[in-house]
Amino acid sequence: MMPNIRRGDRMGGLMVYLAGDGRHNEHEDQHLVAGDSAIMTMYGYDVLDRVTALKIAHDLDEPRTRFGVEVTRVAQITDPETGETVSTRVGADVWHCSLSLRAEEGQLSDEKWGAIAQDFADRMGFTNVSGKAACRWVAVRHGLSTNGNDHVHLAVSLVREDGTKATTHNDFRRAQEVCRDLESEYGLEQLESRGLGLGERGFKPAERERAGRANAAEIAPHKLERTVRAAATASVDEGEFVRRLRQGGVLARPRYAAGRDDVVAGYSVAMRPVEGSRPIWYGGGRLARDLTLPRLREGWPDSPQTAQGAVEEWRATAKNPWQYRPVAPGREEHTPNPEMWKQFSDEIGRLRDQLRSVPVTDRATWAHVARETAGAFAAWSQRAEATPGPLAETSRQLARSAHLRAHESRPKPVQLGSAANAAMILMQAATGGRGTMAEAIMLRQLGRTAVAILDMHSANGDARRAEQIASVMSNQVATVRDRLPAVQRLGNPADSRPEVTPENSRVAEAVRVATDGLAAPRSGSPVPNTLEPTKRKTPATPRERDGHGRD
Repeated sequence: MMPNIRRGDRMGGLMVYLAGDGRHNEHEDQHLVAGDSAIMTMYGYDVLDRVTALKIAHDLDEPRTRFGVEVTRVAQITDPETGETVSTRVGADVWHCSLSLRAEEGQLSDEKWGAIAQDFADRMGFTNVSGKAACRWVAVRHGLSTNGNDHVHLAVSLVREDGTKATTHNDFRRAQEVCRDLESEYGLEQLESRGLGLGERGFKPAERERAGRANAAEIAPHKLERTVRAAATASVDEGEFVRRLRQGGVLARPRYAAGRDDVVAGYSVAMRPVEGSRPIWYGGGRLARDLTLPRLREGWPDSPQTAQGAVEEWRATAKNPWQYRPVAPGREEHTPNPEMWKQFSDEIGRLRDQLRSVPVTDRATWAHVARETAGAFAAWSQRAEATPGPLAETSRQLARSAHLRAHESRPKPVQLGSAANAAMILMQAATGGRGTMAEAIMLRQLGRTAVAILDMHSANGDARRAEQIASVMSNQVATVRDRLPAVQRLGNPADSRPEVTPENSRVAEAVRVATDGLAAPRSGSPVPNTLEPTKRKTPATPRERDGHGRD
């Protein structure tokens, strides 16, 4: 369950939006599922139309207006004409949080969402369970999102019923922690990022909105992740990586160590913006845990020559990312010869044989394997797919097995085979090479490696990860395989069926389905609380707070 928090100062505007049709007419059957007991008594069974929404907003906002309390926060405002960014204070008394499930989890009942919302509000400190005066709040449900996610919205007034302000200090982190606890308690699908450290980076709804406005097939971070992953896997050193980023059509710039221009500590990438707009930059670590520069360097040689070559390429990008030209073009400028297909397919076959002796508990080594296999599919997608298709989806799923935390990572074993050369040839092969038997053999070898990763997760009890890889193998990879010539099985030339057995493509069901027979949300008085300001022993000097528990 993913929380997404926003702050504002227009409770009426928020409630009208939640009761309205939505940006894409996706809202339907808008209604309350939990909230302040008096508000639920008055409006809990009403149709949530505009008039009702404004009445609810008035009641939610009453403590703020009655006591004349201001809640503000510091915001960075950019002047559209000059481009200058200044800090200013803006109203922030409205706390809005959506709690969303993955589309694959299906839908919950109103009763279950109501119980979850009540527990969430309690643990975030917005109710009288905190020992303080309660904030007024409601939880609104209005059908699935445009991506098919079941979700609920919480609208909270940050002025308590005694006129004091609710703290939002570390609310993003606390909301994540509360959601993780609720997942376990309510039998919801638990995020891998907590238990295993394998979760991918989350992206904000605004990024999907930008993609929708541009009619893009995917959000920019996913495109950037795949481009960076393909370039990193196909490159033999850091300088080649920089040049391949350019070939991938993205902007790149270095982040130098403090006070230096010859030591690169990190990088960021951006899609080329449309005319008149500014690029949105993402650091490698923002795209995926395994795409930070220190992690990528674990797979490249470390020598004075390669380090100097990389610095020169980074300096060239820093001068002008839009007009970057390679300092020392390399093998990325040439088409591989056909004999390389067999050579590099055999390399993957040897890697697959080596994996039989790698312990399933050696997560660092398996992460390297997953990273390179995902990179090979990403490179293939970059060359062959005009819009993200089965190759892109396969890369994204396999990459999730490479997302270890930094302290769990270590350099790749020297003796371990590699899929990096496969990524190079899949990225650079001539267009006429598509659909050949060589590609079909390469796909078979990559598929075997993916099955080995699946088996590793299954042996470790990571049922969800195994199920996800099994799904991508049986759907996405099968789609690619069907477009290529049939590869005959060894020992039986007449049989061209794939070698993935039913045992390899099915795993036990990961999580039991939670029942809806849960206790109803906590009952309370149907009469609105009397609003009385908190009493002070000595007169207080008026002061402004930013809503984060700080002056």
